[in-house]
Amino acid sequence: MKIKLLLLSLLWVFLSFSPNLLWANEKLPEGIKWITNNTAPIYASPNAKKGGTYRTNIQSFPLTLRHVGPDSNGVFAGVIRGLNRSIITIHPNTEELLPDLATHWAYDDDNKTMYFKLDQSARWSDGAPVTADDYLYTLTFMRSKNIIAPFYNNFYTEVIDKVIKYDDFTIAVVATKPRAELYRWVALEPTPEHFYGEIPKDFVRRFNWKIAPTTGAYEIDKMRKGKSITLKRKKNWWGKDKRYFKGRFNVDTIRYTVIRDLNATFEFFQNNRIDTFPVIFPNYWHQKSKDMSVYKDGYVKRIWFYNDVPQGAMGFWLNQANELFKDRNVRYAFAHGVNMEKVLTKVLRNDYSRQHNHYTGYGKYTNPNIKAREYSVDKVEKLMEESGWRRGSDGIWTKNNKRFSVFVNYSVEAHTQRLVVLKEEAKKAGIELKLKRLDGSSSWKLNLEKKHEVAWTGFSTGLRPVFWQHYHSDNAFKVQTNNFTNTADPDLDKMIESYRVTLEIPERIKLSHMIQEKLHEIGAFVPAYYVGYTREAYWRWWRLPDTPGTKLSESMFDVLGTALFWFDEKLHKETIAAMKNRKTFEPETFIDTTFKAE
Repeated sequence: MKIKLLLLSLLWVFLSFSPNLLWANEKLPEGIKWITNNTAPIYASPNAKKGGTYRTNIQSFPLTLRHVGPDSNGVFAGVIRGLNRSIITIHPNTEELLPDLATHWAYDDDNKTMYFKLDQSARWSDGAPVTADDYLYTLTFMRSKNIIAPFYNNFYTEVIDKVIKYDDFTIAVVATKPRAELYRWVALEPTPEHFYGEIPKDFVRRFNWKIAPTTGAYEIDKMRKGKSITLKRKKNWWGKDKRYFKGRFNVDTIRYTVIRDLNATFEFFQNNRIDTFPVIFPNYWHQKSKDMSVYKDGYVKRIWFYNDVPQGAMGFWLNQANELFKDRNVRYAFAHGVNMEKVLTKVLRNDYSRQHNHYTGYGKYTNPNIKAREYSVDKVEKLMEESGWRRGSDGIWTKNNKRFSVFVNYSVEAHTQRLVVLKEEAKKAGIELKLKRLDGSSSWKLNLEKKHEVAWTGFSTGLRPVFWQHYHSDNAFKVQTNNFTNTADPDLDKMIESYRVTLEIPERIKLSHMIQEKLHEIGAFVPAYYVGYTREAYWRWWRLPDTPGTKLSESMFDVLGTALFWFDEKLHKETIAAMKNRKTFEPETFIDTTFKAE
């Protein structure tokens, strides 16, 4: 009896102090109105079939398989994060909320709390059920200093207050403050405690190459370090028969092969060693892909698909930790020394559009009054002379034996021609750009560690502008954050903080415009261009629906996203036989304007 009482006492103590468990009498509030959505339009094809191996490429091998921590934000990050599902998601055409890992959701009147009923059929790839404890553990994991991820530490402390467990499959996620469009803040992903356990101090090293269980349709199957990574589709994936997953995630295997050079990648494609090739670059669309014998013979097809997505920011990121760029006049002069119009007309054949600020394509959230600084040698001269600079014997601006000469790091070989034009035009304005091409992982690492002078790169984005990670001083002068410009401005901080907590949509739009005006005034980001479509070449055995993509499709072949393609074995056999027998087909190019922005 005494032993039994002792065990019960120990259990009571454990329950009291375990961060991932709550009292048994935690009860749901009365009057909750549960919501689900089983009537939104299906956007995948009912004709899609499972099977086949999709062969694609990556420019460099990832530095880690972790989804958080140092080096986790590199070229393979989108794949690693795409292996998991969120608690709810949005319809890519209508933007309605849809079930995902949760079947139902509800809102509290406090504008801080959302309730979720978890899908009891959801499983991790190792077979373990996805339960409320996995969401509780997300807070423990993301708040841990041992993961060395300042952005996540902050978000899961400053934005997320707590996760409440009511039973194994019912939770609430509570924000620290009322939020507009609350679901965008509290739609968490679970984290498998049974895999990570107590987070060790050497988490970064210990989990660098460990393969974590996933909740999505795919998991990592094989890895040849430095060469390739292969994913496989789970045959009995819990979501395969769900309404909004049918017709998606169709290929059995996805093989990512490291091909560092774009020209080599193009050769791989033409030789049927990879299945698709992006032809967004004008010279590839207008010339190289049209001249391919495999296209002329009809073995390869091409598609130009217009989407309607918020545009990621592409351009020059000036590091204000550099003494040169602490002077606003110098930052402005750099911007006026960028002849982007010449690149658009002479190199890009007017296929691309000029981006005027970081936040383009967000509808009412985008400030239409902001225009990128135009190329002007006269304006560069005026700004530099105001700051005490003089032209040197070689035409480059100098001051106190310091030249206006900066390294520009970039990673995409196809961008070299564009940057060479910009370099020559900048030289006319007295600015020396020293181009430094690195592989994707090395370039990104340099930027994250804030060791760059000027970074030429872009970011992906979401459906609403996000300012904190890029421009709040909390992320300035710190490694492993996305504040590549090291912007730290108290007035800007206040606006960003207000934007994050404001509930009224009109006020958020107003703040968004004000923030963009302030960023334009600071001038540490020099926008380049954006592309309102995707263009791709693909072997003819890959099938697409009548409407080949969604409004938010940034690629027809993003397997882990909203891609809707599938493998046609009959067409594959037919094409291979035709190639052997020198039989040809009519070349085909498709242009789809279903979602073309007005």
